[in-house]
Amino acid sequence: MSTPASRPGPRMDLRGAVDLSSLAGRAQRPAAPAAGQRPPSAPAADGDAPAAQAPAGEGPRVVVDVTDAEFGALVQLSAQVPVVVDLWATWCGPCKQLSPVLERLAEEYAGAFLLAKVDVDANQQIAAAFQVQSVPTVVAVLGGQPVPLFQGAYPEPQVRQVLDEMLRVAAQNGITGRVPAPDAAGAPGEGEPEQPPLPPLHAEAEEALARDDLDGAARAYERALAEQPADAEARTGLARVGVLRRTLGADPVAARAAADAPGADVDAVVLAADLDLLAGDVDSAFARMVALVRATHGDDRDRARTHLVDLFEVVGSDDERVAPARRALAAALY
Repeated sequence: MSTPASRPGPRMDLRGAVDLSSLAGRAQRPAAPAAGQRPPSAPAADGDAPAAQAPAGEGPRVVVDVTDAEFGALVQLSAQVPVVVDLWATWCGPCKQLSPVLERLAEEYAGAFLLAKVDVDANQQIAAAFQVQSVPTVVAVLGGQPVPLFQGAYPEPQVRQVLDEMLRVAAQNGITGRVPAPDAAGAPGEGEPEQPPLPPLHAEAEEALARDDLDGAARAYERALAEQPADAEARTGLARVGVLRRTLGADPVAARAAADAPGADVDAVVLAADLDLLAGDVDSAFARMVALVRATHGDDRDRARTHLVDLFEVVGSDDERVAPARRALAAALY
């Protein structure tokens, strides 16, 4: 590994090419949070990383050193709390400049994300999972998926910008928890409201998602809708599963290039819009689909319109970006 000579800009592709499932499998994975619901604090379990273990009466530990054996618990925690991974090495000069910046910002953000520090020489399984080629490398893990952030020793103002963008993407994907600080009994700290249990079929769907069983999640949401056609959360959940199904295994760079090429077909634009949505770029996803509606006719136009309406469902009708996109859709149609 070598220190990089240049600094690529941050990327925000939620479903990256890195597979963390082998690391996540080291401990039981919790169900992902329900749409619109704040996740509960992470449960304690054998093999948990020290992130969820704070002494009674103290605040959360927002900076932790993590080993190969502990990293699976952090992959689990990322379903609830954004995790930022600082991949460094003892011999790396730029690492010594960047790490204090990250630690200082983790303390300042006070539990909005967990900073996990990984010595790549001592923890080669983690380094291999992230395909680390140079250090320092900083990656977020959101919902079990890697999000490459940057390489090299960024100055603090740029690091802050990247972290703010990462937190925005996390929130748009329903990952809004904070680093837990248990009380003396090991329960969530005071002021942490107890979350109501999910309806059984919703819980079944979320458990299937935690296992990456998209078909199982879809079946559970479909059964919930069959029982309660007005179940808005089940409808939103099913729409989100649809996006995950359609983008499974897709290369975001190649897909967007195909969609932006002259004469791109409907399939290419739909895939790029789905990937934009997963990356947190909701405005771009909507704009692609509105442009497709304008450029198409007949069945293709109807398919584009229907797909955009599905994306409205994924984002949520109360999202401030949906109303202007609906107006743009109406203008494109009429």
